[in-house]
Amino acid sequence: MNKTDLIDAMAEHAGISKAAAKKALEGALTEIGSALKDGKRVSLVGFGSFSVSERAAREGRNPQTGKTIQIAAKNVVKFKAGSELSGAVN
Repeated sequence: MNKTDLIDAMAEHAGISKAAAKKALEGALTEIGSALKDGKRVSLVGFGSFSVSERAAREGRNPQTGKTIQIAAKNVVKFKAGSELSGAVN
């Protein structure tokens, strides 16, 4: 399912226009992104939690040359599925 499919499904399920569903989805994604950028955790009960974790700098290898390279530290987004989502999948 891609973003367009999700918008279509949201519009049909909620009985709203596709434009309203698109605006709602984009607003939700913007707010989730803003919260994560500020280092906050986003919890959607039953669905799951998004959080930011710091990945330390490390050494890696260039697969073409075999040379050791330095990989910089960075922040990564993590998602942990909630119990209802896990139950629906299994």
